Amino acid sequence: MQKLFLIAGSFFGLLGVMLGAFGAHALEATLEANNRIETFDTAVKYQFYHALALILLGLAMTQFQHRAFVVSGYGFLAGIILFSGSLYALSFSGITKFGMIAPFGGVAFIIGWLAMVWGFAKAV
Repeated sequence: MQKLFLIAGSFFGLLGVMLGAFGAHALEATLEANNRIETFDTAVKYQFYHALALILLGLAMTQFQHRAFVVSGYGFLAGIILFSGSLYALSFSGITKFGMIAPFGGVAFIIGWLAMVWGFAKAV
C-alpha cells in the first residue's frame, strides 16, 4: 500500500500544479466571470494538502506498520476525488449540484486524518 500512496500523492501533486496553472492562466477570466475562482482555488489547495499527506503517509509506512495507515490513505484518496473533484466539476460546468458531493469528500478527509492519528498513536 505504501507504494500506492507514494505514487498517488506524487500524481495528485503533479495534477495540482497542472490544474492550478491551467486555472490561473487559461481559465482565469472564465472562472472569475462565473464567480468560481475561489471554489477552484479551494479544490487545488485541498488536493495539494492531501497529496503531501499521502506522501508523508507512504514514507511513514516504511517505518511503522498499522492497518489504520491503509484506512488513512484510502480516506485521503477518496477525499481528493470526491471533494476536489466535485469542486473542479462545479467550477468547470457551473452545475451547482456537484457541490453536494463535496461534504462526502470532507468526511473522507476527516476519516483519513483520524486514522492517521490512530495509526501513529498505536504504531509509534
